[in-house]
Amino acid sequence: MEKIMNEANLRRFAYCNDYAIKGDIKGIVIFFVGLGGCSMYDNGSDWGEGFAKDNVLFVIPYHNPWAWMNRQTVDFTDEIIDVLFKKHNLPEDTPIVSCGGSMGGQGALVYTAYSKRIPNYCVASCPVCDLPYHFTERPDLPRTLYTAFASYEGTLEDALRSASPVHLVDRMPKSTKYHLFHCEKDEAVNIDKHSRPFVELMKKEHDLTFYPVPDRTHCDLDDYHNQLYDKLLIEGATIKG
Repeated sequence: MEKIMNEANLRRFAYCNDYAIKGDIKGIVIFFVGLGGCSMYDNGSDWGEGFAKDNVLFVIPYHNPWAWMNRQTVDFTDEIIDVLFKKHNLPEDTPIVSCGGSMGGQGALVYTAYSKRIPNYCVASCPVCDLPYHFTERPDLPRTLYTAFASYEGTLEDALRSASPVHLVDRMPKSTKYHLFHCEKDEAVNIDKHSRPFVELMKKEHDLTFYPVPDRTHCDLDDYHNQLYDKLLIEGATIKG
């Protein structure tokens, strides 16, 4: 199908803080929402306007609420980024950071493996890292995963593995710096079934830093780790190379 996004209609497909940026754009942060997220934002996102002070584009793709970074979501995000590069005449070495929590964290990780422009940083909170296991982890999940991958050829297991970080380690770009936060009392996405196995596989050949967060539940970072998370996003979006 033809690409329909352009500078004039982009706000129908994504939030972007470019209205608040006064100087030259240094980089882009792409924030992927968690399962069920479907909000649209006007010119009033405090988080986005905070990034604007550092001349960083902050983008929230309005993808399917049950996206799980399937092929359509990768293409949808790439199209948004294409429009922004053209709109702002950005050089191809503009830094890109992918980030998010839970399904958004899984999306941030998987996007590095399939994206048209490889993010130089990935910052994820309580990410789903083993999608086949996650299918069994909670009763609300099978419908969402089947919806995301039902059109794929082959088995459902194969489709889930194609967007499962622990099964994509060999495809994860080594040029990307990965930062994973995971709350140790997370009952929605078990740290021992997701981030810890993924970290063990990744640390052999990838640049990855792991931050276990004690005494916190799903995507509930404490003040210190929240501030560190935001600091890493700015760092990744403002340092080239």
